[in-house]
Amino acid sequence: MYITQVKLHSEYYPTDRYYPFNIPTLRRTAALVLKKPVVFFVGENGSGKSTLLEALTRKCGVHIWDKQKRRAGYDNPYADRLVDFIDVTWANGHVPGSLFRAETFQEMVDFLDDAALCDPGRLAYQGGHLLNTLSHGEGMLTYFQGRYHIKGLYFLDEPEAALSPASQIKFLKLLQLLAASGQAQFIIATHSPILLAYPDAQIFSFDEGHIEEVTYEETAHYRIYKQFFTDRGAYLASSQ
Repeated sequence: MYITQVKLHSEYYPTDRYYPFNIPTLRRTAALVLKKPVVFFVGENGSGKSTLLEALTRKCGVHIWDKQKRRAGYDNPYADRLVDFIDVTWANGHVPGSLFRAETFQEMVDFLDDAALCDPGRLAYQGGHLLNTLSHGEGMLTYFQGRYHIKGLYFLDEPEAALSPASQIKFLKLLQLLAASGQAQFIIATHSPILLAYPDAQIFSFDEGHIEEVTYEETAHYRIYKQFFTDRGAYLASSQ
């Protein structure tokens, strides 16, 4: 465990009208206590989980691989300022880390492969392969296997995006191996009920207007999938 607590100082937010300070979960939550090496953020789109994940990444001094954002109609001066209103508690001092985003992974892959062609020794950090020679999902798993063996704090935003169900289970097994080593802590925003099934994970739900710790069976994702697979016809009829 590297970070053990996150505090949100909503009383000092500069506005309640603009993103991200208008997100209810981020206004109504004072603190999260992290007790497990694998933590999940789960919730509907727009509930704030990825927003908090990015702010935590910045607060922990982790570089964010990103592309320039296009501004649609106006420039929001508050967009990246949540980091200024949160604090994290480190257990035993600062460690390095990384942020994985499914949406920017391909741009990062191009950079990593170019660097590895110039310095083949770098291949060890991406699983021993040029990632562009693999499928998108295979490249992600190979990157995870190479990168996450390094001691650190790892933030992941929807890693399931290009992973088949079988690959998600492989990723779960990798998480178990790495968490058991005591060298890695993971904070993961996800929609995947497969990933959420990780044994002994800590799950924070963003679905009730505030952030609360829940069990796997209490997540909306588990309940929806269970109802759907129990009786697909009835579920679809009731959803119309």
